[in-house]
Amino acid sequence: MKKIFFAASTILAAQVFAQTEPTPTIFRISSSYTSFPDTARAKGHTYDKVLYTAAEHYKDSSVLIVVPPQLNVKNHVDVVCWFHGWRNNIDSVPARFDIIKQFLASNRNAILILPETAKDSPDSYGGKLEQRYIFKKLLADVLDKLKKEKVIRKRAGIGNILLAGHSGAFRIMAHILQNGGVEVKEAILFDGLYSQVDKFSNWIKADAAHRFINIYTNKGGGTDEVSDKMMSLLREKNIDFISAEEKEVNAAILRVNNVIFIHSAKEHNDVINRPDQNFRLYLENSPVLKRVF
Repeated sequence: MKKIFFAASTILAAQVFAQTEPTPTIFRISSSYTSFPDTARAKGHTYDKVLYTAAEHYKDSSVLIVVPPQLNVKNHVDVVCWFHGWRNNIDSVPARFDIIKQFLASNRNAILILPETAKDSPDSYGGKLEQRYIFKKLLADVLDKLKKEKVIRKRAGIGNILLAGHSGAFRIMAHILQNGGVEVKEAILFDGLYSQVDKFSNWIKADAAHRFINIYTNKGGGTDEVSDKMMSLLREKNIDFISAEEKEVNAAILRVNNVIFIHSAKEHNDVINRPDQNFRLYLENSPVLKRVF
């Protein structure tokens, strides 16, 4: 596979990967179907008396597309989509949380995409991606790029879709589950269940095969309380789930349960990769993502 890196992605790869590690192909595209720009943030966003301007924080429509060197696609390509939380961006999170490294180490036959949202801003608003069918159109732009670069066949389509995100990513993920226009098979929240319980619960109820993992702490500003609320709601609806401590969770538990609430004693920013590679663990034991042999 020919490896093509755009300027910023070349820098990203150099920062994230050692010379001895297998290097993915990373494309950077701009799409009209990312979160921003959006009219609701045309004048920026004020948080805690600080103005986060549109020019600096709500104009970037970039998407990183990470193609593992072992990708083997015939008719459909599976997609893992990562959304970052507050005060981050799609270039900072790969190094800070080992997102790309963990994805590659999971050895899944899928691509990873990281769409930019509120860039370096304390803001959970998902912009245009909260609207109906916008996420579907974003995926179409990703497919078009992969076809132009001859990574996948011209007739290939989207396969299984997994959403994952940290902290403030909860809102955009919830709205995509409700309005995205595509079937999402899995959703993984890393200490991010602050609200939107109805959207996550309705998605779980819609199909018994939907997989939901929520790892939460008592240091995330209320994610523990909202997690308890959601578990109570699921009990009322007779929806099966398990609740476990992080130290108890292993591959066997992940493989036989579709709805899993995991309490972690870690800090808010440590649940993804410090020191345990939880993102990798959850991907490796996904019921829909296939391993590359």
